[in-house]
Amino acid sequence: MSAPNSFVHLTDGTLSVVLRVGEGMPEVAHWGAPIATVHLDPRLFERGVPDGGLDLDPPHALVMEPAAGGFAAPGVVAHRADGRSIYPRFTSVDFDQTSAAASFSLVDSHAAIRLTLSVGITDGGVATFDATLTNTGTDDLTVEALRLTLPVPEQARELLTVGGRWTNEFGQTRTPWVDTCLTVENRRGKTGHERLGAIFAGTSGFGESHGEVWGVHIGWSGNFELRADAVSDARRSIQVGELLTAGEISLAPGESYSAPRAYAAWSGAGLNGVSQRFHRFLRARPNHPTTPRPVIMNTWEAVYFDHHLDRLKELATRGAAIGIERYVLDDGWFHARRHDRAGLGDWWVDPKVWPDGLHPLIEHVRGLGMEFGLWVEPEMVNPDSDLYRAHPEWTLHDHAYPLVLARNQLALDLGRPEVRDYLFDHLDALLRDHDISYLKWDMNRDLAAPTTSTGRGGVHAQTLGVYELIDRLRGAHPTVEIESCASGGGRFDFGILERTDRVWTSDSIDALDRQVIQRGFSLLAPPELMGCHIGAPVAHTTHRHLPLSMRAASAFFGHLGVEWNLLSLTDEELAAMARIIVLHKEHRALLHGGVAWRYDHPDPRLIAHGVVATDGSSALVSITRLASGPSLHTAPLRIWGLDPTRRYTVQLLDLAPPANGGHRRTDSRHYGAARRQPDWVTGRISATGEQLAVLGIVPPIMHAASGAIILISAAD
Repeated sequence: MSAPNSFVHLTDGTLSVVLRVGEGMPEVAHWGAPIATVHLDPRLFERGVPDGGLDLDPPHALVMEPAAGGFAAPGVVAHRADGRSIYPRFTSVDFDQTSAAASFSLVDSHAAIRLTLSVGITDGGVATFDATLTNTGTDDLTVEALRLTLPVPEQARELLTVGGRWTNEFGQTRTPWVDTCLTVENRRGKTGHERLGAIFAGTSGFGESHGEVWGVHIGWSGNFELRADAVSDARRSIQVGELLTAGEISLAPGESYSAPRAYAAWSGAGLNGVSQRFHRFLRARPNHPTTPRPVIMNTWEAVYFDHHLDRLKELATRGAAIGIERYVLDDGWFHARRHDRAGLGDWWVDPKVWPDGLHPLIEHVRGLGMEFGLWVEPEMVNPDSDLYRAHPEWTLHDHAYPLVLARNQLALDLGRPEVRDYLFDHLDALLRDHDISYLKWDMNRDLAAPTTSTGRGGVHAQTLGVYELIDRLRGAHPTVEIESCASGGGRFDFGILERTDRVWTSDSIDALDRQVIQRGFSLLAPPELMGCHIGAPVAHTTHRHLPLSMRAASAFFGHLGVEWNLLSLTDEELAAMARIIVLHKEHRALLHGGVAWRYDHPDPRLIAHGVVATDGSSALVSITRLASGPSLHTAPLRIWGLDPTRRYTVQLLDLAPPANGGHRRTDSRHYGAARRQPDWVTGRISATGEQLAVLGIVPPIMHAASGAIILISAAD
């Protein structure tokens, strides 16, 4: 299309993206609520020019141009080899559009650069934004930033960001957004525990099911920046891009740099609406897992590095007896790996520990009807390893300075093809020579001062190298599933999820911590991608003691696993675990295929979420009392998402049956100090979907650190 219209209107009926186009850089005039009318009067978006500033109203461009008068962070920051700075002013030379996508080719002949932009709306109602910068000059171009700018309406007055630390990921922080700039930066070399690459902007006091919300995510597993900028001229925007180090991207003539893709979702009904759009988008991807998520047993907290074949076989036997479907051998199986100070990089089975290789264990596991999985950490190397002794130059750090170790390890430079080839050859051999269906792919350190052997920053090439290595392995072994683990939830984004099947949400499986962690994770991803394990009664990371019912309730909704030494369990505990796994499998299709909801409640010490079947026929709702509340009574919980016209029965799902005739776990002695619980706790009640949404249901009186699951079934 050679002559662009005044506006490009992309819509799927649930979301509209309106681009104002002319002879230069397109401007996002609107993204959010759907607009039925295709034809728009340009004067709707025109503003006056006040005294005291420029003699023009600068455009709110998709890639901000300081040369056009924009004062937000510039969209392109670059300079030539002679140090000459680039301040581009682009002209449109080509434009194409369909009903749900548009692309633009723009040039700055003076600066000798070309910019290609693409905007689209996915089937899940998520907008995507891409940008590629090409050097059309005759000398090198160093790129320091390429940022996309998405405007947000003035009524967005509050920001929600997500982050935390190791074993306490995905906490939520709210910040008033009043004439200020909030920046979310990540310099860890991976997505990181501290700052998730997402910002949610909304109307004041927005909640899970009320308020207007705009969410933006960068699908990139390296360094990134997001800027929520509320400037003084009644404009607000979220800018997104890769956080590049000096000299990291140098383009020779004809070379290009592509910014990470930005994903944007809107809802007029709170955070749930935004999350559900992101969930639908991920579920529609070709690589999204479609088979039932196997219940996993991981050996780490059962044996750590203490690998003995007979003990590991007995763990497998017990696991199969209680319904485990996938057995994962964790760290400690490869050359010289008796502790975390040696062996990383030497990816072959240690004959001292495994004189007959892994085959006896794998054959035993497969004979019990389970899949076999293996832990690997390909991106890292211990200085005490054959690989490092042979190739110290393969590490990602400045060799002019002392080593900066983390967990006794260094990062390999996956920007080097020879490093990727070495890792592929060894991993390919493992998968080719063994019946392995699953890799737990770990990454246990941040990239401190990540410098290549050329002296340039290496995070960008490292991230692309990780992607290429995983893609190559998936191409050679398409049935093998891969988990993204980085000391827990340290690498979670839409970029890594293009090539992995699960995220290890956190190294903490403390059931109380997990309630908050998993709630933050659910802002972007659906439950089937969330690794959730039932651990020992005393949590490995917090030393907190919690009952099995609470641990099971926290793990029940995600991709269920067990990380508990089954050899230490009594027969009664094994029977209880078997029952929990049976119940999970019974409801697995609903848990991993339904619509996920998070519920607001007036008591912040009570946390609730659920999954509703897409046809409205059933639902499961989790209620957890994190701590004692301000009252001995608890306000009703309003349950959204059901069909308002249908009648439902409501009952507790009993996760922990009595042992040897003991008290039912649904009586007052289990949930809380109460003379009498609500009648439905020991039976069932009937209500319409409308009644459950408007009136709600009164939760049980619950002790602190206890959880319950409600089963809701259509009466018809």
